[in-house]
Amino acid sequence: MIDIRKIDLPSSPGVYKFINKNSDIIYVGKSKSLEKRVKSYFQKQSNNKISKMVNEITKIDFVISNSEHDALLLENNLIKEYKPKFNILLRDDKTYPWVCIKKERFPRVFLTRKYINDGSEYFGPYTNVKSINSLLNVINNIYPIRVSNYNFSQKKINDKKKKIGLIIHSKNGHSLILGFEELSNENKNLMSEDTYIENIKYIREILNGNFKNVKEHLLKQMKNFSKNLEFEKSQNIKEKLELLDTYQSKSIIVNDKYSNLDVIGIIEDEKYYFINYIKINNGMIIGSESLKTKKKLIFIEKELRQIIMDLKFKYNSLNNTIISNIKLDNILSGNLESYVPKVGDKKKLVDMSLKNLLFFKKNLYNEKKERKTKKLSVLIDLKNKLNLKKIPFHIECFDISNIQGKNTVASMVLFKDGYPNKKEYRKYKIRSVDKPDDFESMREVVSRRYTRVIREGNPLPDLIIIDGGKGQLSSACDMLKELNIYNKINIIGIAKKLEEIYFPNDSIPVLLGKKSEQLKLIQNIRNEAHRFAINYHKQLRSNTFIQSELEEIYGIGDKTRGKLIRAFGSIENIKKADRKDLIKLVGKEKTEKIIRYYSSIPKG
Repeated sequence: MIDIRKIDLPSSPGVYKFINKNSDIIYVGKSKSLEKRVKSYFQKQSNNKISKMVNEITKIDFVISNSEHDALLLENNLIKEYKPKFNILLRDDKTYPWVCIKKERFPRVFLTRKYINDGSEYFGPYTNVKSINSLLNVINNIYPIRVSNYNFSQKKINDKKKKIGLIIHSKNGHSLILGFEELSNENKNLMSEDTYIENIKYIREILNGNFKNVKEHLLKQMKNFSKNLEFEKSQNIKEKLELLDTYQSKSIIVNDKYSNLDVIGIIEDEKYYFINYIKINNGMIIGSESLKTKKKLIFIEKELRQIIMDLKFKYNSLNNTIISNIKLDNILSGNLESYVPKVGDKKKLVDMSLKNLLFFKKNLYNEKKERKTKKLSVLIDLKNKLNLKKIPFHIECFDISNIQGKNTVASMVLFKDGYPNKKEYRKYKIRSVDKPDDFESMREVVSRRYTRVIREGNPLPDLIIIDGGKGQLSSACDMLKELNIYNKINIIGIAKKLEEIYFPNDSIPVLLGKKSEQLKLIQNIRNEAHRFAINYHKQLRSNTFIQSELEEIYGIGDKTRGKLIRAFGSIENIKKADRKDLIKLVGKEKTEKIIRYYSSIPKG
């Protein structure tokens, strides 16, 4: 189970995702305060389902949104996409409703929960059904629209040869469409198809949140009614205008105007790029991720291009349009197009991406700070428990590796502040020992390491760890004494069987707690030294095998064998090598000798 105390959560509205050890999303939720809501799950629970869910959580991701309304929409989208096993609500086919302008003659405008890709226009979805029903009522009061389909003859409606109109009955400002009739100048209650299409145009603008033209149109009507002393009608228009003023129809999470696009937020510091990716399909956010990547001195554009393409591939994005906070024209390739939005909803999307990115960066910094603090605490405790002269910020560890005395090698790994510094790792091929002798091998490698450190004026370690018991430790100490640095460095040995810690001139070992962080750190350093030594040993054995087999080929000397080993690394690779590559490396004559030799060996 995850430790919620170590997670920095924003108080902003947004959506949270609980993830298990298999990287499966097991629950998606929303809240107006992510911090309060997420932490509430980790309090003592009487609900068995919640307790079971909490025990499975190994990671928590979240997406910050601009409002609780946006969070609600995003939650719905993610639940539909991932179908988390602990989500009970919103797992069925129900969803938030849309307003549809049907693609048909005399288009209907109605509320629906089904999004059908038939060329019709959809607006939404809407989280507040009451609000959108009120809006549709307002629209119906302003512009008479037909709602139902089954009351009218489809034959009449679809016959485009006939000029037909809508029969409208008006009462107290409300309009009711009763049916269709052929247009006639005598019937004043008939609305022409052209007028109806114009009304649909204004309805579309209302649903898009563009009220300016609609208001201008209504104001013109209101003035005409007033001019004609039709004050009741004028007052009715005024009320409709007031309703429009209070309505806000758009959401940043879902907007049909930009159905398919990717959002890329990028910020940087001296060492790293921080990148946020948001995938939008059919106007809905269905994927989001933040990551950090180290800057390279060269090929920065190529590097960013690869990251963006990897993210698109990961989320299976076929979107050709990318919006970002920086210009990507020189980075992208192919048919991808990008631009930086300055205003509007797309700018809000980019801002939301950056908001998530900044919090991601802050979290990384806090995690790093926490790790450093924790590691410092471990190092301080290690100093105290082992009674060391100083806190071991700089630790070096040695290991010897050989098989039957052949290819004896040694490794030295360096840990700084409790973390491996792989640039400072060193490997040694033992020169002075031609038989299995770990003690003499340890003397040689310690001598070679610290003779050079002293000669170059580099800092001595705070602690040396020897992988082995009293014998290996004693050999290392003898060499430190010869170099006159024995009293300047703490040195210990660790025996593998019982994980005993040995000190110089003390036959009684120290046992640290098996689960203690101090022992875990020493074991980690010892295991890393062992791994590094083994890998080097395997490399040498492989090279020795190749060398010995190549010696069987007449006319191939030491120099050529060295070239082949460095270039191909194994006998199999040499056998499979292209003739041209071999000629380029060792010449035509020697290539023919190599090919002739291996072709003469029976296969299998």
